[in-house]
Amino acid sequence: MPEAPSQQNTGQNTGQSTSAFKLPGAGNSAAISLATVCVLLLLWFAVTNLGFIKPLFLPSPQAVFQQFLEYLNGTANDKPLWQHLLASLLRVALAFVLAVAVAVPLGVGMGMSRVLRGIFDPPLEFYRPLPPLAYLPLIIIWFGIDETPKVLLIFLSCLAPLALAARAGTRSASQEQIHAARAMGASRAQLVRHVILPAALPEILVGMRIAIGFGWTTLVAAEMVAANVGLGQMVLNASNFLRTDIVVMGIVVIGAVAYALDLLMHWLERRLVPWKGRM
Repeated sequence: MPEAPSQQNTGQNTGQSTSAFKLPGAGNSAAISLATVCVLLLLWFAVTNLGFIKPLFLPSPQAVFQQFLEYLNGTANDKPLWQHLLASLLRVALAFVLAVAVAVPLGVGMGMSRVLRGIFDPPLEFYRPLPPLAYLPLIIIWFGIDETPKVLLIFLSCLAPLALAARAGTRSASQEQIHAARAMGASRAQLVRHVILPAALPEILVGMRIAIGFGWTTLVAAEMVAANVGLGQMVLNASNFLRTDIVVMGIVVIGAVAYALDLLMHWLERRLVPWKGRM
């Protein structure tokens, strides 16, 4: 009779089959992404240089790159690119910092208090799905056309996702952790600082990443309010004169900055909550 396979061989075979098994979608897709970008650029170059699309509707990559160089070195008939970029970044950064300072304590308070949750849930859930352009006229009537309505519009777009993420994060602390901290004599402030906030930090960082994206996408709407500098203003002003090459260049710059901000938030998430996804 044939001998039964030994337990050692069975274990080795099981380990090999387990290590060979991969979840669907696992693996690095950077090479595929790079190839996709190259194909899209080649397609853009082909359809514009072969005359399939008129420059008014889609300028060539060379024309867009030429405008980028002119704005970069200050030879364009406009402010240099760095001035537009700096103005936009300052507006978004100020609004984002204010939103974090308000939304995180508010969200933690809503997660720990049914009274605060009952008070602030209705207004947050009411205005959260509203597009910024819907309440932009009201903000202009209330606050004028200086920098205040621009920052306020971006602030409101960041506030709701941050507050809701912080509220959801407060539920991440287990009852055992809370009971243990109270049994050791922790005050309410110590409980929030040493138990609630560390447990809620992953959710808060996710909310920050979503909020910075919302704030940046609201930039063009915010800079519609009598702005004379900023990436959104540059794009809107170019569209009035049918300068499609400048419009596309501005869109590319806005998208590149948004991608850089997303990478920054990813880096902060890895540094501040390295245990996320490993539990």
